[in-house]
Amino acid sequence: MSILSPSPARVVLLCGPSGSGKSLVSARSGLPVLRLDDFYKEGDDPTLPQVAGSSDIDWDHPDSWDADVAVAAIVELCRTGRTDVPVYDISLSARTGTEAVDVGRTPLFIAEGIFAAEVITRCQELGVLADALCLSRGPMRTFRRRFLRDLRESRKSVPFLLRRGWRLMRLERSIVARQTGLGAYACDKDEALGRLAAAAVGRRPARISPASSPS
Repeated sequence: MSILSPSPARVVLLCGPSGSGKSLVSARSGLPVLRLDDFYKEGDDPTLPQVAGSSDIDWDHPDSWDADVAVAAIVELCRTGRTDVPVYDISLSARTGTEAVDVGRTPLFIAEGIFAAEVITRCQELGVLADALCLSRGPMRTFRRRFLRDLRESRKSVPFLLRRGWRLMRLERSIVARQTGLGAYACDKDEALGRLAAAAVGRRPARISPASSPS
């Protein structure tokens, strides 16, 4: 009698503007989580983009992030249940080590981060995508939550956080439009948790509409 190997896991990509509640939804889902923010490039990387008209590094631009390494980690987690990932210190803009992420035999895990939408197509083509969600709270609520979080965690200097926060508040609607255009389904946290619960038991999402937005 042969023993069947467990089926490969699949991933839900959870994106949304910085401060939109991705970490909160991930924690409440009860699913294993891969933090995509750990795949940022280091602060001395010459390929890092800058904010137009400023000397600030644009940490909200996809070019500040290593998509290839992130996809490799997602695929390895799906196929083997384990992978090694960088440990990234945002306040230092540097990788400080590595750690193992182990999802065991779970059929589903979350990969969350502001650039998750950038790899939707690749994950779909590789056959590991279960769903892709984009969270949005609205520009003002997101600004407040993001600033208080970043201040509490001493992520960057206060002037930098204020400049970044103001810029992202003005850009939030276009950020959500880009991520949904890449294939993410726009929703609030309650609908996101519902879709995660459905995916965890193998049900397909009720609908996926890149152009949709939360009510």
